[in-house]
Amino acid sequence: MLKIITDSASDLPGQYIQEHQLHVIPTPVVIDEIDYLDGQTIQTSEFYGILDDTKRDVKTYHINPAMFEEAFLPYAKKGDIIIYLCFSTGIAGTFNAANIAKANVIEQYPNFDLTIIDSKCASIGFGLLVSKLVTMLENGASKEILLEAADYYISHVHHVFTVQTLAYLIKGGRLSKFKGVIAETLDIKPVLIVDKTGSLQVIKTVRGRKKSLRTLVDYVKENTQGLSSQTIAFCHGEDREALSFVLGLSDELLTSKDRLISTVGCAIGAHTGRGVIGICFFDAPDGKYAQYL
Repeated sequence: MLKIITDSASDLPGQYIQEHQLHVIPTPVVIDEIDYLDGQTIQTSEFYGILDDTKRDVKTYHINPAMFEEAFLPYAKKGDIIIYLCFSTGIAGTFNAANIAKANVIEQYPNFDLTIIDSKCASIGFGLLVSKLVTMLENGASKEILLEAADYYISHVHHVFTVQTLAYLIKGGRLSKFKGVIAETLDIKPVLIVDKTGSLQVIKTVRGRKKSLRTLVDYVKENTQGLSSQTIAFCHGEDREALSFVLGLSDELLTSKDRLISTVGCAIGAHTGRGVIGICFFDAPDGKYAQYL
């Protein structure tokens, strides 16, 4: 049987995961030296409460080969055909770890058909890609069509986001402490994208939270085509107020077919903090893949 699986950095809502019986491999989160699994043994509301306490030690590590082997082996034993869409290799080492596990599993099951795709995506942009391919699979798309569609959508997905505080970007080494402290003092907010290689890039800095949120919506308006037939995805780090503000702006300035709203999970939230908010979308129509959607 042909199946799609993914990991928890896709930040897909729990209801979606249940409705589509999607296998989501959880990312490990370490809190005060105790391991938890993103979305399984710890949920976002509890996680952000812990993250808010600066005395708590919170970190993550990517899914390791042993964890992947445990996830892949049941499919290998059953002879399933698997497409695994994984977290951007430009941000984490998930892709390499998955390939190490694949090689180990194939030693035991040489005929195991597993394709690992670097999504070059993160959070709900990643989830948006996964949801496209899951729908296509459910509507009869073949493995070859799904792989072709994955390449197409990866090349057309956009992520734009901002953060409430720079503390976590500083802690993670994505921003120098010196520059970060100055920016925090001046209430400077970065607007970031995930670029075509799957890495994070600051594209703009603005002064003030609301201006940074407006910049997200402006970015979507400037970079989209055929939005009226697309789904826009919104994600937030347990910040309903910011989400409401961005949704209100999008109602005024953007017209889309549908919305997908998600909370940023532990895998990414540990590196952004409460208050991260982003918008993800495709900049091109579905084209020949529309027949499967």
